[in-house]
Amino acid sequence: MSANLFQLFVDEAKIREKMLMETPEGEIFSYARIFAMASQIAQSLKAQGLVPGERVLVQAEKSVLYVALYFAVLRAGGVFVPVNTAYTQAEVAYFISDARPVLVVRDLETMWEKAKAFTPDESIMPRARDDLAAILYTSGTTGRSKGAMLTHGNLASNALALKDVWRFTADDVLLHGLPIYHTHGLFVAINTVMLAQAQMLFLPKFDMGQMLRLMPRASVMMGVPTFYVRLLEKITREDAAHIRLFISGSAPLLAETHRAWKERTGHDILERYGMTETNMNTSNPYEGLRLPGSVGFPLPGVELRIREGVIEVRGPNVFKGYWGAPEKTAAEFREDGFFITGDMGSVDAQGYVHILGRSKDLVISGGLNVYPKEIEDRILEIEGVADCAVIGVPHRDFGEAVVAVVVGAGLTEADVITQLSEGLAKFKQPKRVIFVDDLPRNAMAKVQKNVLRQTYDDLFSA
Repeated sequence: MSANLFQLFVDEAKIREKMLMETPEGEIFSYARIFAMASQIAQSLKAQGLVPGERVLVQAEKSVLYVALYFAVLRAGGVFVPVNTAYTQAEVAYFISDARPVLVVRDLETMWEKAKAFTPDESIMPRARDDLAAILYTSGTTGRSKGAMLTHGNLASNALALKDVWRFTADDVLLHGLPIYHTHGLFVAINTVMLAQAQMLFLPKFDMGQMLRLMPRASVMMGVPTFYVRLLEKITREDAAHIRLFISGSAPLLAETHRAWKERTGHDILERYGMTETNMNTSNPYEGLRLPGSVGFPLPGVELRIREGVIEVRGPNVFKGYWGAPEKTAAEFREDGFFITGDMGSVDAQGYVHILGRSKDLVISGGLNVYPKEIEDRILEIEGVADCAVIGVPHRDFGEAVVAVVVGAGLTEADVITQLSEGLAKFKQPKRVIFVDDLPRNAMAKVQKNVLRQTYDDLFSA
């Protein structure tokens, strides 16, 4: 029996004429319509050279066609490689050289025009559970991105677990305002909807007015903490009355945001914890206490332990390894199969998991991963810079803000930001540049970033 994730989507779709997606313009796309589009695109991709196991790299704006392309790549047995639209040409060039895709798709309309010539059929390429379904790039601590290899089994097991834990049914309507080039919006949201035979109100991006307008028609909303902070400016208890579940992830949700949302709407936000390499690992309970500041309990089938303060996980959700980097893969796994997440954590007496920080120096700003080493390397190339350190500090809107602490002469904050704006995605660019005489270092001459974080902890509190 084929373990192709798309085959699972098709098998679960009992009523093909049911709505799957609705756009803000009111256009309806049924399961049958999307499946037919995916068939046409899959045939077109195969005609252009796609064979099972080959990669298709995609950098395009969120749309229904994007989802159809994702399904088409799965259907044809290919490997989907989504890339953030904010990445510059130079950054994408690296992904292309590393992933070696047989096809690169940037113009979805042109892609669709080619696909229209094909007649929809029912063919789905058989795949095994361990066959690759996607490669998602996640920045490394050295500034060099790594491709996390996710299998059909990884994605299917995680979506099935989330469907059950979050009580998704065919009656649910998801308000989808997330980007779909990473795990949260693509796999957590869409895969779970597909396996529940649910529906989506599909927005091209987060728009507070549209979110509030559509909220009374939805039953579930997924978002990053930034969504909830911004919605608190206007949302009323009546707006949220029809929603049964608000889910937050991709960045830490401040306890004050959790409490403010409860007070304003009457709902406790459900926070969960995952990462590119593992999909979702834990979730606060659907029933029972959703503890502010905690990410809940391990999902069914996921084992979690703390070793030397670092969270390690094992389960069917955990990725196959890093693309083209067997040594890096081996270094990140224990001999017994546990993956070393790099996230510092603890488990309290009730079994709730708490994230305490990140041993790998990761900054998560607006739900997007930023690795300081990459930005530091760029800053050090600027004339006049003698030393620098990049850190993340608390930010009410973004969760964390990227801040550069620089030792240099003859430079202004604007000079540094302007020079970084060329060739570096906007979400990676520092929101502030602070000039100092020296960086704090320990006896081993290592920069004490913990000291810098404490020093600038309230930089954005005003």
